[in-house]
Amino acid sequence: MKKTSVAAIALITVAASWGFAFVWMKDTIQREPYFDFLALRFTIAAGVMFLVRPQLVKAITPKFLARGALLGLALGLGYVTQTIGLELSTAAITGFFTGLYIVLTPLFAWLLLRQKVSLKVGLSVALATVGLALITLGGLGFDIGTLSLLACAVLFALHIVGLGKWSPGSDTYALTVIQLSSVALVCWLGALFNSTDPGFQIPPDQDVWNSIFFTAIFATAIAFFVQTWAQSIMDASRVAIILTSEVIFAAVFAVLTGQEVLQLRTIVGGALMVSAMLIVEWPSKQHKADEVTPGFDPMVH
Repeated sequence: MKKTSVAAIALITVAASWGFAFVWMKDTIQREPYFDFLALRFTIAAGVMFLVRPQLVKAITPKFLARGALLGLALGLGYVTQTIGLELSTAAITGFFTGLYIVLTPLFAWLLLRQKVSLKVGLSVALATVGLALITLGGLGFDIGTLSLLACAVLFALHIVGLGKWSPGSDTYALTVIQLSSVALVCWLGALFNSTDPGFQIPPDQDVWNSIFFTAIFATAIAFFVQTWAQSIMDASRVAIILTSEVIFAAVFAVLTGQEVLQLRTIVGGALMVSAMLIVEWPSKQHKADEVTPGFDPMVH
């Protein structure tokens, strides 16, 4: 199997873990402040990865550290603005505006990196955006949280573009740990100094701890390592389109757990998003050329 095909499958697995985590977290964050939950989640994720391979510090140079911290800052602020938007808006609007990073990613890749947007990618972005809207929007409405959610989409898109620029040829493992540590720092600042509920709160029960450990290990440490590695061999636009399948998995898991009722718009929206992923991954001459190009192998490190 080609390396890019393995990366695509791995990214779909990441999206599935995020979709399941989103459903599980829905109950958790009602009992644990969101900033406190995220602070523990990212601290545990970064700590576990460091303990597994402490020699990663050898790969860290000032320039490498600065890049990883900048990527982590964008990711961390993305989570913060998403939280603010979720508190001030509805879950449906939050899902749609967050998912707009699929449109912004190829735009920023063109503006910042001068990467051309092919007709195939453009069509896939359009299909995925319509599918995303069908799944997440039961009726469009706006409130004061909209600007925060737009900022969230911008930050997530910049994170993906930045990974696409800086992850090739880098130590994927070390870069992941730096990013997660930076996100943890941002979340701890939010937990300790937010105006509505300052100060850290210990998780109230074992169910919350279980949710924290699952999201820390599977939906954070493993997931972001896979994403960082995948972006060392795939362009940012393709990664963004594949990762939006998180919405499909979240909808499926929500239906299976009884949180939502399966609707026709969910089926149609999911079909459009799957079609977008198939189009962007459909073999072409350029795609085949990309597949045979040597990429970064994380096993070397």
